[in-house]
Amino acid sequence: MRFKKHTDQNQLKEIRSRKPGDRSVRRPRGAARRLQRVLGVAALYSAGYGNVGSSIYYALGIVALVALGATPIALFAAGILFVFTALSYSEGATIYPEAGGSASFARHAFNEHVGFAAGWVLLLSYIVTISISAFTISPYLGYFWEPLKANPWIGTLFSIGIVVFLMGINILGVKETAFINIGAAVLDVTVQSLLVIIGVVLILNPGVVAFSVSQLVENMFGEGHWPTTTNLVFGIALAALAYTGVETVSQMSEETRLPQIRVPRAMIMMMFTVLIMFSGISIVGLSAMTPETLATEWARDPVAGIANAFPYEVIRGIFEPLVAVLAASILLIATNAGLMGISRLAFSMGVYQQLPSAFHKVHPRFRTPYISIIIFSGVAILILIPGLFRGDINEIFGNLGGLYTFGSLLAFAFAHASIIALRIRKPDLERPFKLWGNIKIKGREIPITAVIGLIATIAIWTVIIVIQDYSRWVGFGWMAAGLAGYLILRWRKRASGESMPGET
Repeated sequence: MRFKKHTDQNQLKEIRSRKPGDRSVRRPRGAARRLQRVLGVAALYSAGYGNVGSSIYYALGIVALVALGATPIALFAAGILFVFTALSYSEGATIYPEAGGSASFARHAFNEHVGFAAGWVLLLSYIVTISISAFTISPYLGYFWEPLKANPWIGTLFSIGIVVFLMGINILGVKETAFINIGAAVLDVTVQSLLVIIGVVLILNPGVVAFSVSQLVENMFGEGHWPTTTNLVFGIALAALAYTGVETVSQMSEETRLPQIRVPRAMIMMMFTVLIMFSGISIVGLSAMTPETLATEWARDPVAGIANAFPYEVIRGIFEPLVAVLAASILLIATNAGLMGISRLAFSMGVYQQLPSAFHKVHPRFRTPYISIIIFSGVAILILIPGLFRGDINEIFGNLGGLYTFGSLLAFAFAHASIIALRIRKPDLERPFKLWGNIKIKGREIPITAVIGLIATIAIWTVIIVIQDYSRWVGFGWMAAGLAGYLILRWRKRASGESMPGET
């Protein structure tokens, strides 16, 4: 990979010296546009890790449901795919530093129709982000009040209440600040690092039986702990949900100072942190408890299970309440981020006439896209409702994880395909950040990482839809409903004589 400098040093100093409110940035395509570009690497990294880091609080349990002792291997394998995906997003976000992520890349690389498909699947990812994050808050807070974890009806009702509360907050227009994101991310990384460090110290201490190398090996490879080949592949597919925050950084590129430099830096920092942290926590988790215990008793709050397994009461007394509060806070921020992402994406799709005008209608008083917020919050609540009537809460949890992966992997596939298409269709396009490791085909440089990422993503996504009925039917049902609505919208626009983007 390499960076390109498109401004001389004097121009760079002049850009940096401007005040945020007066910033006028020249986009890579050459068209000047006034933007509030105020974000730096720290804000991008914290927002991205806030989303990715929040996923470990439930991803570890979801993966353990099927991968059992191979959970660390599944997470690491999915992490390699995450690296390829982050690199593709880095190139795309520096070419088109605008909100929309993979939907924006697809619109520029292909056409409005493909852009709609990418945007619609992104909406599904955001909706399930809201549902699964809210669904995981209650078991962590169960440390303070046990029915939140032990009683599925109370826990699910509490999660629905969180979505309703945040829906109201977003309609009123109360937003997160970069300061809160940075502070939460720093605290999150610190606590997760301490958990890993303490776990490793205990593993290396021969006097501690629960945490030991022999216990780790037994829990990973012992009889009955290793999954079948099908479950291992399915576990790798589910593990992909642990790395979905890459879309967040791309979405924020339009608000970033010098995005051609800072977006890739934030992505690379996030890649290394995530791979190290997730590998460490999964290994410590399986040294503390059997995969069966992790996949049942602690499936929805696996990090709390690690804190609970510490052998010394003084350590447990510190980390159990700390993990409960921190996890609930991070997951609350992730739930709200999903709502904010939906409002931005739906508004953008409405502007491009990919959704009916109601979806980007702004409240006359609060100036927020309240109809989009209400409708998509309602869908998130609808996904949670089975928790009120079905007894197997872990099955519902696994279904949410599969559906989450259905949407995120499709979004990743659109991103990889778009980068490849842009290399073929627009070879002379200015690329401030360009992936290395290219192969030349008919004079076009095709990035190997994007090709591998696309193939792997489609393969893993196929595993999800073949193995899990819930994700297949709900996911394809969502895509079919969106396509039908999109075609009806365009037909009505053409019938009324209005011009539509992407049509000549």
